[in-house]
Amino acid sequence: MIKFKGLQKLDWYIIRKFLFTFFLSILMMALIVIIFDVSEKIEDFVRKEAPLKAIVFDYYLNFIPYFMNMYSPMFVFLTVIFFTSKMTQNSEIIAILSSGISYHRLMVPYIVSAAIIALLSLGLGLWVIPKANGTRVDFEQKYNPYRKVKAGHDMHYKLENDHFVYIESFSAYNSTAYNFTMEDLHGGRMHSKMSAESAQYDTVTGVWHLRNWFIRDYDEGMNDRIRSGRQLDTVFSLTRDDFFRNRYTIQRLNQKELNELIRTQIQRGDASVNGAQIEKNNRFSLPVSAFILTIIGVSLCTKKRRGGMGWNLAAGTALGFSYILFMQFSEMFVFTDTLPAYIAIWLPNYLYAIIAAVLYIKAPK
Repeated sequence: MIKFKGLQKLDWYIIRKFLFTFFLSILMMALIVIIFDVSEKIEDFVRKEAPLKAIVFDYYLNFIPYFMNMYSPMFVFLTVIFFTSKMTQNSEIIAILSSGISYHRLMVPYIVSAAIIALLSLGLGLWVIPKANGTRVDFEQKYNPYRKVKAGHDMHYKLENDHFVYIESFSAYNSTAYNFTMEDLHGGRMHSKMSAESAQYDTVTGVWHLRNWFIRDYDEGMNDRIRSGRQLDTVFSLTRDDFFRNRYTIQRLNQKELNELIRTQIQRGDASVNGAQIEKNNRFSLPVSAFILTIIGVSLCTKKRRGGMGWNLAAGTALGFSYILFMQFSEMFVFTDTLPAYIAIWLPNYLYAIIAAVLYIKAPK
């Protein structure tokens, strides 16, 4: 049985090494990425006359939390591999274990450090990054020509009370849906069908302006009612923003807004709900990965090897990148409806947790 009497001097030594190496490495990498990004986009910034203040504070300052959270699993892994391998090569790990400290007790400062990073990642994902992404995405929409909103095509939505909407195309420039159709199918049969050549959304009042509209009310008998006209103003629970829910707009929603969007999209039968469900699960799966990858890293690096740190760093880099790649690849299972998001997005954690358990059991032997 492990007796734990609080963090000791040795624990704080490892925690300081862990956190200092982690934050230093991820900030240095973020600066390198920013430098390359500036060199790539400088012409666009000059041509679009983007203010320097907006470039620094609206874009890049809000990019750093996003980058830190997105790639934190890989940097957690590399951090553990780097400083633990160095401690092993300097015989510090051997000295610690020889002093009577068990291998399980050695893991305590590592788990505490992983918990700090996990809580930071969770806080960033739930509160800081959504707000920062809002400012960053607004900047990109204005000054980055490659991140423009595209018009949608062949979209189907289910509204409340079994109303189904079909739109052939939607233009972002004039907020207009073309070849608009809405069917009332409540009670197991069609009650009415509304068609319009176009439907323009008023962003101020929330009213849809239908042009060249046609409504057919179906009677249980043979007395159908047909109405038509040049213009009709109506309101229903569909807004302009619903046509442009992509990964970048979803990332700016806080947790409450994201949950409300998922419920709405599920009710409407909106296929883009997959993107929202991926974002929701990523916000919780990334923090958990800090514990799993920390255990794997320590288990790999507490024994001296002939290859020294080079072998450990190579293995750590390969495993770190494979986790990121697997995490990105698992999203395809959601988009292809192979697996639900709560399984597919957590699949890398499930697999690497098994790897961590096997390595951790074998490590003390």
